This record gives sequence, structure tokens and C-alpha cells, in this order.
Amino acid sequence: MKCIEVKELIGKFSLEVLVGLDHIDRKIIKAKTYRPGLEFVGYFDFFPQQHVQILGVKEITYLHALTEEERNHHIGNIVKYHPPCFIVTSGQEGLKYLTKYCEEEGIPLLRTDNTTTAFMTSLDAYLQKALAPEIAVHGVCLNVSGIGILLRGKSGVGKSETAHTLIRRGHRLVADDIVVLKKLSDQTLLGSHNEVSKEFLALRSVGLINVVRLYGRKAFQDETRIVMDIELIKWKDNELNNDLELEPKYMDYMGVQIPHFEIQLQPGRDVAGLIEAAANNWYLKTQGYSAAEEFMKRLECE
Repeated sequence: MKCIEVKELIGKFSLEVLVGLDHIDRKIIKAKTYRPGLEFVGYFDFFPQQHVQILGVKEITYLHALTEEERNHHIGNIVKYHPPCFIVTSGQEGLKYLTKYCEEEGIPLLRTDNTTTAFMTSLDAYLQKALAPEIAVHGVCLNVSGIGILLRGKSGVGKSETAHTLIRRGHRLVADDIVVLKKLSDQTLLGSHNEVSKEFLALRSVGLINVVRLYGRKAFQDETRIVMDIELIKWKDNELNNDLELEPKYMDYMGVQIPHFEIQLQPGRDVAGLIEAAANNWYLKTQGYSAAEEFMKRLECE
């Protein structure tokens, strides 16, 4: 199971450490934050104790309104479950009762000046990516006209050279050779690099190039949502599909189904152009347009 440490949140979001500096190596394994509400009145049947706990204006105002005895009782009930950390939003103060219990239990108490809603939105998005299941696959990841493509094929088939042509046409490289795929949901697959190969593209007979240095920042982006899986394969005589519309095929990555296409290689074929056409045609289909359907309607009108 993937995890990150509390100290990563501190660095990423510039959080103030009020208590628990010696415990910021505590592990976070859940990707969604939680605002304790019912727990303050004693209901713990469904308390997600492994989640980062957010204390916004509503929660802190409620605690301030309690008597000291009630406040100590409710906070004591929550900290005994040892969540990874507490984060107080909106720069709220008057937290002596919180610091006392967090210090005793070794739980980091952090603070941000950001509002609760804005902070939770940013933190949830960050945790979702950081804790997402991931795999590494051999291939090239590109963003073609805003469409994320995983380009695969056997070693030496020409993936990187095709990617280079697409980059020169104004499209963007995400990763070469090793593509990191992250599953954000049952429908969402994110493609990224492994940091080591960031911005680099390996071209046979030329060597390693840095696409940003050669073609500018527009030639690269850190990540993209993968919506197409394209495989470059060797030419097969008498097997090129000439149907008006191809039967849909899919590749499965960690349970996420991605539309799959094969492009046969032959000297003289504009492979980069075919990828552009496939990407744009896929986009039109998502908008409800089918060239094959329109063609058939025209035939019916003859």
C-alpha cells in the first residue's frame, strides 16, 4: 500500500507546525481528508481515523463554545484514535486545548492560513495523485492536441522517432521509455514520467535530447490523462483493416479500460499524421459525431 509522510504535506503546502515536530514522519495512507463533526458529539461508528483531519472555522468555533470539561472530553475521544495529523485552517488561534492533547499523543498539529474549502480541495487533489495505485510501462506518453496518448510497440519500432515528429508539429512530450501510469479512479488514468527521464527523448542514431532545450517549454508537460492506447506494429500483408469504422478495442490498465488502436508501419506512411488523425477522430466521437455514420446517410440519400 502506498503512503506518504506528514512532512511531505508540510513542505508542499507550507504548513505551520504547532505541535509534533518529532512525529512528522507519521504515515498517510488514505487519499481523502475528513472534517470531524459527529465525532465531537460522541458518534464514532464510522470515524475514518486513518484520514488527515481538517478543523475548519465551524469545528473550532464549536469547540470554543464548549465548557472546558466538554471540550477536553470530545477532543480526548478523537485523539485516542491517533489520526495521521490535524490541520487547522484559516489561521485560527486559541488552540491550547488542542496542542495539549496532540502533544501528549504525539500527533502533529498543523495550521494553514488558507480557507477550509480551498485547502481541502487542493489537499485532496494532491493526496489522490500521491497515493494512487501506479505501474510503469514501456512506451512513450504524449499530449496530442490536448488528448493524452500512450504510444507502445516493440523496442526499435520507432516510438521515440514518431514522438519527435509530433513534438516538432507542436504537440507535447510527457514521458519517454518509462511511462508511469496512475489510477485516479475507475475511469481515469494519468500518465507521467519517473523524474529521471523528465524532458528527455532518446533517438536512435542521434542520442539523448532535451526537448525543452531544443523546442521550448511548449514541447513538454508533466502529466496528461490517458484516453488512447496506440500500438505501432510491423506491416502485415493483407491484414490492413479498411472498414469504414473499426470495431472498438480496449487495453486494461489496473482496471481502467482505454481505447486501443493499432497502426501498421510501412516505409512512406505518415505515422505521426495518422496518430493526429486518430486523436482528432476520437475527440469528434466523444462529441457525438461519426464520419462513417454521416457517409452512410449520404449513401441512403442517393
